Amino acid sequence: MAAVALPGTLDTKGAEYAFVAQCLRDRGHRVLLIDTGTLNPPAILPDFSRREVAQAAGIDLDAVLEKGDRGEAVAAMTRAAPVFLSQLHREGRLDAVLALGGSGGTAIATAAMRALPHGLPKVMVSTMASGNVGPYVDISDIVMVPSIVDIAGLNTISRSVLARAAGALCGMLETAPASSGSRPLVLTSMFGNTTDCVAEACRLLEEQGFEAVTFHAVGSGGRALDALAVSMSAAGILDITTTELADELAGGVLTAGPDRLGPPARAGIPAVVVPGCLDMVNFHAPETVPQRYAGRTFYRHNPQVTLMRTNAAECSQLGSILANKVNAWTGPVAVLLPLQAISVISAPGQPFHDPEADAALFDNLRAQLRPDIPVFSLDLKINDPAFARACVDTLLSQLPNSVFIQRPES
Repeated sequence: MAAVALPGTLDTKGAEYAFVAQCLRDRGHRVLLIDTGTLNPPAILPDFSRREVAQAAGIDLDAVLEKGDRGEAVAAMTRAAPVFLSQLHREGRLDAVLALGGSGGTAIATAAMRALPHGLPKVMVSTMASGNVGPYVDISDIVMVPSIVDIAGLNTISRSVLARAAGALCGMLETAPASSGSRPLVLTSMFGNTTDCVAEACRLLEEQGFEAVTFHAVGSGGRALDALAVSMSAAGILDITTTELADELAGGVLTAGPDRLGPPARAGIPAVVVPGCLDMVNFHAPETVPQRYAGRTFYRHNPQVTLMRTNAAECSQLGSILANKVNAWTGPVAVLLPLQAISVISAPGQPFHDPEADAALFDNLRAQLRPDIPVFSLDLKINDPAFARACVDTLLSQLPNSVFIQRPES
């Protein structure tokens, strides 16, 4: 029997939560009803009151409610719910989370879900699930289920949606996750333009007894790599595709934010860093490219993705940005430079081939790195098998003997 937390606005969604709770109990699971409402008294009796939730984060809920500002009240519960559910999880009192909501309820419940570990089942039935769910899901593994109708009473459609959402959560709980055993993790970053390099690196790592986990460098992927490297105590990182830095600099659509590479740097996780795909900035369809970039070099990757070549000035800045991030590393780190091409399309004869821009990137990166950080300049393309092997060999040389399950051959 698992303990399923049901955090929600029990003042406005009481009947719906009672229905879902019974669905879960019918499958043999225990339910924890957690009130996060801020309007009227709860319509059903909770196991944990809204004041208990607020107190976990040091919030005086009565003082907040006295102001009569619903937005401020929802914001307070959005801060409190993650603290409260995290506390329950640390105490071993919850195994999964299911919630129902409109915009406010979704904001509160998904904030709590995002604070919980990856792998713990999380299902959010929401009126907001058919739009942009990025702010709600971010880098978590929340499953968003469209409610189809408003969550405002039980009817033929809502009963069907809610029952199946409860069934989905039960399926997650009743399915044992696949496990690779105790192999040490190495996390890698990949783009379509670095696929061959990363695939070969992963193959080599697997041969040496590591489990290689690849993240798509599309903004959320880079943030997930950084966060999971720390939370899962990764043995090492091959950050081969740091392209999200270019989007952050030039206003592209795949930025990972200003703290990309920051968490593993501060944690001192052994790493190899490569300026992979810093030759490109990502936009959507051509008409979405800002007017200030008229006349630049573009490549249509697909109908939804337009790539812009970074110029020499931008590459010089990116060299400084990457150097500053690597300089912050508190553990073993090395930089590898593929001098012939940093992506498929920057190789000689390809549309983004620009030796002047690449040189600006490499020169400024070398010039600003800490003297103790090794830099290996290789006369190779990023997708050459020899470059992938150099990345893996460099990372393995940084790791302590204790992480190896199968020692590399000499």
